[in-house]
Amino acid sequence: MGLTKTEKFTALQNEIAQFAKVFGHPARVAILEHLFKINSCVCGDLVNEIGLAQPTISQHLKELTHLDLIQGEITGNSLCYCINAQKWSKMKTVMQQFLNQDLTAINCC
Repeated sequence: MGLTKTEKFTALQNEIAQFAKVFGHPARVAILEHLFKINSCVCGDLVNEIGLAQPTISQHLKELTHLDLIQGEITGNSLCYCINAQKWSKMKTVMQQFLNQDLTAINCC
């Protein structure tokens, strides 16, 4: 089987792209903001807070969990989510290094 497109790029380039994808939808941004605001785990009130349907919220939580930016824990009949502080810190470092690149000389068009 041939190479997938992501295999043509470095691990760091793929990691940056995955982190950037998180911010590609305002619902994921809103979920992260809410988790930071409450500074604890949230169990089930995201539908009311964000204002989207449960399946939509679940899909966005799945994306955030896939990257380990949030983590879930089963409490009774609920799945509670909170920010994964270690992964968030790593993402900040990676993205800051990427975004802090500066042009030394502009030789364009």
